[in-house]
Amino acid sequence: MEKTYNVLFLCSGNSARSIMAEVLLNHWGRGRFRAFSAGSHPAAEVHPLTLELLERLEFPTEGLHTKSWNEFTAPGAPVMDFVFTVCDKTRDEPCPEWPGQPLTAHWGVPDPVLAQGDEIMRMNAFREAFHTLESRVKLFASLPLAQLDRLHAQLEIDRIGTVE
Repeated sequence: MEKTYNVLFLCSGNSARSIMAEVLLNHWGRGRFRAFSAGSHPAAEVHPLTLELLERLEFPTEGLHTKSWNEFTAPGAPVMDFVFTVCDKTRDEPCPEWPGQPLTAHWGVPDPVLAQGDEIMRMNAFREAFHTLESRVKLFASLPLAQLDRLHAQLEIDRIGTVE
């Protein structure tokens, strides 16, 4: 049996991009991955447009909630194999020490929460973030991780972070 990899997606608010990435990897990873998300300064709730978009695209939203990254450093937390930052703000913050020495990469995506304009323009920003993350998640999920050493896995996940 192939290993199931634990993956944590980080963002400052954990209300949009990291939540989307969590949902996408749990879907496209087809059991090879267990995805989680968290924030350095989590918002009070998942952004309503994140939930609306996921529901429109028929992705599960039940149980989605914002979490602090401290939950994943506490005793009993799952040990991560990979940790990805999806916003520039989190990339530049000092991150906690993650047990297990996971591979890390930055997959920055513009924050749709900051989008201005009417509801259509704002939803388009959420769609753009979603599609960028979906492209990256699909590439990541297709990697033959069991056949890659740490160096080559690191090179691949860094490369994926540049895909639009």
